[in-house]
Amino acid sequence: MTELLHNDTVDVLLNRRSIRAFRPEPLSPEMTATIESAAQHVASSQYLNDWSAIRVVDQSLKDDLAAIAKQPYIAQAPALYVFVLDEYRNMVIARKQGGAVDSDAFTLKNSYRFTQAQNDAVLALHAMETAAESLGLGCVILGSILNDIPRLIELFHLPKYTYPVLGLAIGKPAQEPEVKPRMGADLQFFDNRYNDDPSFIMRNIAEFNEEVHQYYDLRDPNTPLPTYDAQIAKKAVAGEVLGRGLEHAAKQGFELNR
Repeated sequence: MTELLHNDTVDVLLNRRSIRAFRPEPLSPEMTATIESAAQHVASSQYLNDWSAIRVVDQSLKDDLAAIAKQPYIAQAPALYVFVLDEYRNMVIARKQGGAVDSDAFTLKNSYRFTQAQNDAVLALHAMETAAESLGLGCVILGSILNDIPRLIELFHLPKYTYPVLGLAIGKPAQEPEVKPRMGADLQFFDNRYNDDPSFIMRNIAEFNEEVHQYYDLRDPNTPLPTYDAQIAKKAVAGEVLGRGLEHAAKQGFELNR
């Protein structure tokens, strides 16, 4: 295998872990300002800046999020953010400039803009996560907050043309988990075209299966988990994710069929 090059930034990314236990210490104002500024400096599709992030500082809201996610540790996170795709702000700006935001000419509500705004929110979150980890903090990305999207919209008073994307919990780590194995690069990087050969996929997954199995066995030998392919097969038919789709987007003013 080709030897990797190392510097501080690369090593932060290569050693990324999800931290789910935090020391009860707040982030300093300087840390908070730094990681938020890092999020603001990411690329933005067509310079629309079409994302926002809500700092969750009220303990009752943290408790509500932890209940939605079914993950109690969320309530103990020293810093907690909910990232949203945000075309509401751009709608307000466009209206003030005389834009026809109440007509069919208004396209910020359509599928392309929705997707790009979602991408921008994820990029901002990842920049914040990386900046936080470079400062010695630990993070975990929270897709679990999408268990109840209508409740999120209600809790955070999300207006029309906004939609929740992901959460991010941040704090000083109170645990040292191992770095989770990654599948071989051949399975995710292709030259010129996608390799859709099932035998190629399964041949390479066989080795990865063993790595993942060992990782989970070492982490908790009392509750070993199945191999990677068995986990994927189970998740492929998991019905609990059906409520986390985009069916709630129409109530937020988006027209995703256009």
